[in-house]
Amino acid sequence: MRGQPPALLAGPVRLPLEQLVSRFRERPWKITTARDLADAASHPAAILSDGGYAVFAKLSAAANALEQFKIELDGLRLLTERAGVRTPTAVGVLGVPGGAVLVLEALEAVERGPRQWREIGQTLARLHRVRRERFGLETDNYFGPLAQDNRPLDDWATFYAERRLRPLLRLAIDSGHLPLAQARPVEKLIARLPGLCGPQVAPALLHGDAQQNNFISAASGAVVIDPAPYFGHPEIDLALVDYFQDVPPDVLDGYRDELPMDPGFAERRELWRVFAYLAVIAVDGSFVDRLSQAVQKYL
Repeated sequence: MRGQPPALLAGPVRLPLEQLVSRFRERPWKITTARDLADAASHPAAILSDGGYAVFAKLSAAANALEQFKIELDGLRLLTERAGVRTPTAVGVLGVPGGAVLVLEALEAVERGPRQWREIGQTLARLHRVRRERFGLETDNYFGPLAQDNRPLDDWATFYAERRLRPLLRLAIDSGHLPLAQARPVEKLIARLPGLCGPQVAPALLHGDAQQNNFISAASGAVVIDPAPYFGHPEIDLALVDYFQDVPPDVLDGYRDELPMDPGFAERRELWRVFAYLAVIAVDGSFVDRLSQAVQKYL
């Protein structure tokens, strides 16, 4: 198995992983092929197969890896049960020496054309049709590796300030990656939020981390992965779709097939990315310039 990911195929991980899939399948399952996905994932990850049945597996060495992966599965289940969107079949979560492994049934991705991009927008709209009265969620989860506080609030500007911007600003400063001179304008932005957030919206079910790589385009349609769900402003998801890479207009066209978009979204797009810029800064120090440019736009 050339290019095999050693961490997933080492004995302490491989044997319990094979046993987990065997129990799920109710028949013996042994890894015979492995396709390393290190270039496309933030954790050691691979497609593993016995020649007939394939799974996606990713390994985390975080101290709370088992908890994080269980919460990730809860998030996928929430999106499927509440909105009916497609998510991968969960095989299970496995504690292993030094971390945990998340195992999902593998999906065969197809090349994205206009239809596939449009399906991503349509999937987001189906999530956003699910509404409730308060912003947030009864349980906390994770935005990437960072804990995400979802305690419900009645007002979006307050939720965005107190549950997203302030906590992530503290993390970015404490990481040593964000100088105080560039943190102070974020504080000024937070004070101005009530006048910047646009029309009142009903809390909508969000993917929460809807950048384009968190969807798999399968032959049967878009499949949601790696969510950080809560009830929030629907423009958050729309702002994150092209957060790392540009996407074609088909995505927003697909969204409009299902739901209208406020014409002021383009003006607010960078406002909704500020929390994500802070998260990336807290983790690895990049995007400081993008944060500063975004904040200055609203001051």
